[in-house]
Amino acid sequence: MHYKNMLGYRYPKGPFAMISVYTFTGAAVITSTVFSLLLFLSIDDSPLMKGLFGTLAIIFEAGKFYAWYEFGERRAHKNYTGAITSLIFYLVLAAISIGGSVGGINSATNKAQSVIAIEQSKVLAYDRQIESIEKQIQLNNLAAEKYIEMERIATGVTRIQKQNNQLREQQIRLAAERDALPPVAQGSAIGLINSLADAFNVSTQIAQLGLVVFLSILLDLFAAFFVGVIGEELRFRRFYEHFGEIALTPHAMAMPVGFIEHKPEQDVVYSQRHQESEETTPPLTLAENVEKSVRDGVITCSKKAVAKHFMLAADEVDALFEQMMEAGVMAKKANHHYYLAPSVQA
Repeated sequence: MHYKNMLGYRYPKGPFAMISVYTFTGAAVITSTVFSLLLFLSIDDSPLMKGLFGTLAIIFEAGKFYAWYEFGERRAHKNYTGAITSLIFYLVLAAISIGGSVGGINSATNKAQSVIAIEQSKVLAYDRQIESIEKQIQLNNLAAEKYIEMERIATGVTRIQKQNNQLREQQIRLAAERDALPPVAQGSAIGLINSLADAFNVSTQIAQLGLVVFLSILLDLFAAFFVGVIGEELRFRRFYEHFGEIALTPHAMAMPVGFIEHKPEQDVVYSQRHQESEETTPPLTLAENVEKSVRDGVITCSKKAVAKHFMLAADEVDALFEQMMEAGVMAKKANHHYYLAPSVQA
């Protein structure tokens, strides 16, 4: 258990940190669930099927995050087979969730692009009308040249010029209506997609697909990270409730990397004397510490007390007791209770 090296240096997170973690986790879970609902609810238009598919989406999302939480629990208890099983469940449900998020984000992006396409089609319609009028004017000019060659200026050319004037007026009116249209508002997401398409020299559809897949995976990783943070914090709190009040000697704890200990000036002399006494006195082994604690009445001679006081796993306590019994330091009664050997107690 790596938590025993953190006592004295780490404490449970405060209310502000936990409120922030739960807020981020809830927001990520809700967002992922909404995107999955957008996909599942669009499968069928029947109210009954919408309800069933919506419930299925919520079950998948809740099961996905619980599977990730269970993966952390089983890994912490060294149940690696169960951890791998939970991880497989999470990956399957995460793939379904990412697909739902891709569908939801893609649907919203397509809707924004369709609005822009409608506005752009209006402008293109005006452009086509203006272009067709320009072509008609050019044809009239060619006809006017023919009339000039045939010396029929009074009849043909005058009529063509009158038509051209009318066409020019129509062309100016269409251009004014086109310019009066509201400008096409391009959202930031559409601008990002177009920028990615230009940067990677790909089509807009490929850039859009890559963006929504990246955002969907990032959303799932974000939610999984904070679910893992909550699980790890709950495990540490449970451990801290049992072992947080145990007084440990400084040499029994490994100091974290980068930890800077602050000591008042009045403790300098005590620290020097303590360091000198540690240099002259060899450190006790774990078995000697257990023997001394039992002899001094700090703990009882039982596996549970030793495991709790020295923060040892069950297999470590079993090996320690076998070692002490082989050395003659400890013995076991008929009722399976342990005690120090008489030679040691004397």
